[in-house]
Amino acid sequence: MAQKVALITAGTAGLGAQIARVLAPDFRLAINYANNQARAQALVDELDKVPSTTSSGHSPRFELIRADVGDRSAVQQLIKDTVSKFGRLDVIVSNAGWTRVTNFNDLDEAMEDADWDKCFLYNVKSHLWLMHAAKPHLEETEGAFITTASVAGVKPSGSSLAYSVSKAATIHLTKGLATICSPKIRVNSVSPGLLLTDWGLSFGPEKIEKATAATKLKRLATVEASLQSFPFWQVMLTITTGCRGSSAGTGDD
Repeated sequence: MAQKVALITAGTAGLGAQIARVLAPDFRLAINYANNQARAQALVDELDKVPSTTSSGHSPRFELIRADVGDRSAVQQLIKDTVSKFGRLDVIVSNAGWTRVTNFNDLDEAMEDADWDKCFLYNVKSHLWLMHAAKPHLEETEGAFITTASVAGVKPSGSSLAYSVSKAATIHLTKGLATICSPKIRVNSVSPGLLLTDWGLSFGPEKIEKATAATKLKRLATVEASLQSFPFWQVMLTITTGCRGSSAGTGDD
């Protein structure tokens, strides 16, 4: 049986990189990045040392693919390149996103049209474009499509109003795609809280302290813990066992 293939967008840092580390033993990986070639190569060098659970010997095992997922033609080419290099596509983790940190409670700061446009480009349209381009390949393998949303899309909060609204749209888009693409493709979403990745640290000490105080456990989730969100692991389980179905959901840290 051929080893399954997963594509992770924004897959070389933070949550995306941790997803790659978790999937590396069982999947061949197409890892998308936008700019930082050195960081991307460092991750692949790390993954090359991870033992595989299969003896298929297919090559490549890991492949970096540079693409700006905010460009529809680049998304289409990303899927073409992935299928060309690996011969199949079983899982997509649509993990890319964008924000600009503002004062959520200041409406004047929320009136930047460029922020709204870019949030919807990367937090909504990129997921739509990726599914559209990948749909025939995922149907062929009865695969899975996972979007990274945010707890900011569940309740008004987060780095900006535009980000919060666009992440709510991510969740609703995911539910719509689950309806449209069933029963061949399972579609799910995961909604982490603030994670102390390089991106999360850019919020600054005051916002991090406030976010920590707002949690029930008075601590922020680690990247590793965020991967235990139920919908994500449900999809991974069904992919590896061959179960069928389609659903959408979110998991809050």
